[in-house]
Amino acid sequence: MAAILSPPRILPSGDAAITVEFSRTIDAEANRRVLALDRILAGEAVVGITETVPTYRSLLVHYDPLQIGFDALGDKLTALAQLPVPATTNARRWRIPVVYGGEHGIDLEDVAKTLDTTADDIVARHVAGDYRVAMIGFTPGWSYLSGLEDFLQMPRRQNPRLLTPAGTISIGGVQTGVQCLAGPSGWHLLGRTAVRTYQLHRDPIFLLEPGDAVTFSAVDTKAFTEQTVPPSAARSSRN
Repeated sequence: MAAILSPPRILPSGDAAITVEFSRTIDAEANRRVLALDRILAGEAVVGITETVPTYRSLLVHYDPLQIGFDALGDKLTALAQLPVPATTNARRWRIPVVYGGEHGIDLEDVAKTLDTTADDIVARHVAGDYRVAMIGFTPGWSYLSGLEDFLQMPRRQNPRLLTPAGTISIGGVQTGVQCLAGPSGWHLLGRTAVRTYQLHRDPIFLLEPGDAVTFSAVDTKAFTEQTVPPSAARSSRN
């Protein structure tokens, strides 16, 4: 029989939400436990829970305090969170095309210089990565991916940009990310994709989901220009 896992921290978040915290740092195992608990709650329909929001290391659970109290829900979440994490099956795998460098990835050369290598090496290393969607947040469709190679990990920019393009593919700290909408960013911009992970009037609205696997492929500027909005620009398969 699999061992019972260590209990998470149960933290109040206002008067109608609980944070189930598995770690205080970004950790792949903690994220697996977050997503496992999220799947359990999606299938178990615990009375009083109205919404769950998975992050890298914790799960925010919104609830109706008229239906269930903090202590009772906390005990329930603690018990469920200590169940063995099942192996992930039927996970979706996406391959996202990216045009790297130039006007589309204005930080690529600086990243290569900082890491004492070439732009081609940075692209090759980034494309070779096997990533996992750890969470969605900040702006709609902004996908935070774990699995960035140690060599590519570097601090975020000291001076964040107020506006970066939609579709930007970037790195920051131990993460890489897919930015759907134009917006501010302190990450290092490596390239862009025609894939839009969020579209309000599309079904599904969000293309990527926590737990999905992601790889990148390099394309030229011509291919980037010709590519259409997903799902045709991105390919998905089931493991």
